[in-house]
Amino acid sequence: MVLCPLGSAWKSLEEGKCIGCGACVIACPETAIIAIEDNLALSSKKTVYVNGQLIKTSGFIKDALSEAGVEISKFPFKDPSKDISPVIIMPCLSGGCWSCVVKVDGKYALSCITPLYEGMKIKLPIPMPPLRVVSGFGAHTVGGVGTPYQLKKSVEPIEIACFTHGCNLHCPQCQNYGMAFAAGGHPMEAEETAMILLGLQRQHQVDRIAISGGESTLNPHWLLELIKHIRKADSDVHIHVDTNGTVLTAPYIDELVKAGMTELGVDLKGIHTDTFQEITGLKDSKLAYQYLKTSWAAVEYAIGEYSDDLFLGIGIPYNKDLISMEEVGEMGRRIVNLKEDVQVCILDYRGEFRRKDLLLPSYSEMMKVKGTLNETGLKIVIAQTPEGHIGP
Repeated sequence: MVLCPLGSAWKSLEEGKCIGCGACVIACPETAIIAIEDNLALSSKKTVYVNGQLIKTSGFIKDALSEAGVEISKFPFKDPSKDISPVIIMPCLSGGCWSCVVKVDGKYALSCITPLYEGMKIKLPIPMPPLRVVSGFGAHTVGGVGTPYQLKKSVEPIEIACFTHGCNLHCPQCQNYGMAFAAGGHPMEAEETAMILLGLQRQHQVDRIAISGGESTLNPHWLLELIKHIRKADSDVHIHVDTNGTVLTAPYIDELVKAGMTELGVDLKGIHTDTFQEITGLKDSKLAYQYLKTSWAAVEYAIGEYSDDLFLGIGIPYNKDLISMEEVGEMGRRIVNLKEDVQVCILDYRGEFRRKDLLLPSYSEMMKVKGTLNETGLKIVIAQTPEGHIGP
């Protein structure tokens, strides 16, 4: 469900009241919706206040923040050694991650999709509420990229998982687009989320809890608080975070491990920027390069600093129309130079979202990819296939 500022995306479109925030454009699987650029109500300038500073501008809260000199960043974990102030984090642009929250007239509002009105009083920085739209709570029998392969053979539940809404990538074949791009739902506090996960954990008698997405790492305050609440309630439970790794800086990894994370799964969507753009749908090559570089650096840092304390799983998406066998081999050679026995899982990407034309790779095709990676010297390679997980 799209988080439309007017209540209903379809109704606002039908009645000609759309304000062009773009949330429904991101979420539409058929690319049948385009943002309105000449909305008169939105283009007229409003007098608003940002931390008491008078600003006269049009558009959304994000536009007023920009006019006020606030840095708008795609990366949610800033280096505390740098004196950058103030900063607002805005990675998903659909209202799902709740990273760009400010206070408007005493109430929380999302900077990315909330339109300005005359006299609006915007305040930041504020103590950020640990809120995130979350759904998909349940027991899982296979787990994710960061789940040790020995557990994937079980027919019983092996972990309790939840899925965060909002994503900083726009993968046209997104396998979970209902959560990645549709932010409608109940924003949940970190403690509330922890209590639900712990309750399900006890109910199913498993010793693992996983946080996935969407992109789980976009709101560090919420994620770190969630892990701390889980760890405080249960000192032994395994806490597993699956991520695309694109904003997972070294200080962020440090904080996650300190909070109690024990398993980490990172999807590496290629080794070349053009491949990464093909898989992620990003048009900005500079941003794509930064994201790709960060994801690889996250894997290198986790192996180099936490090899004994953190279980790491690496995911490599595969579909012949998205990435070549040669590039998969390049990725394998780079990974084996970091650690030959790190767990690598090849993910068979099927047709979904805006790329329904993609054919699910066959069992034999996935076995060929697995062989390519094994030939690089990697010891633990699991292939996700139509017949289940095969390997190592």
